[in-house]
Amino acid sequence: MATGSAPLSTEQFTSIANRACEEALGSAEKYEHEKVSDWNTAIINSILQAVIKESQSATVDSKSPPPPGHKFVANSTIIQHIGHPSEAATAGRRGMHSAVGAFWNTDKDGTFSYKWDGADTKGMDVVISINWIGI
Repeated sequence: MATGSAPLSTEQFTSIANRACEEALGSAEKYEHEKVSDWNTAIINSILQAVIKESQSATVDSKSPPPPGHKFVANSTIIQHIGHPSEAATAGRRGMHSAVGAFWNTDKDGTFSYKWDGADTKGMDVVISINWIGI
């Protein structure tokens, strides 16, 4: 995680990303192309709601939270494995490499990346990134 003053801890970002993936994909048995858009939308919306809520609650004890101190960007990428999940040992996987670069204020802005381990048995990879920009 690249950060100067992150709005949340690495553990909080990890928990948020894991929970979003579990909620969206926990009942999925395999990669289904027609559902990927809905899964991505659910993951992104869950992450954004959680990081806004948790970053506001981390900075205030009053009943009305202040405006957020950061803008947030969430990205979810779902990649299909080659073959059915039951053939994982012999079917192989598609190659993937992901990278992020930015020009920003390293004291206020940052990024967090996460790969959901639960996707392997479902015949896919899920990679999440969360970026924040200080306001």
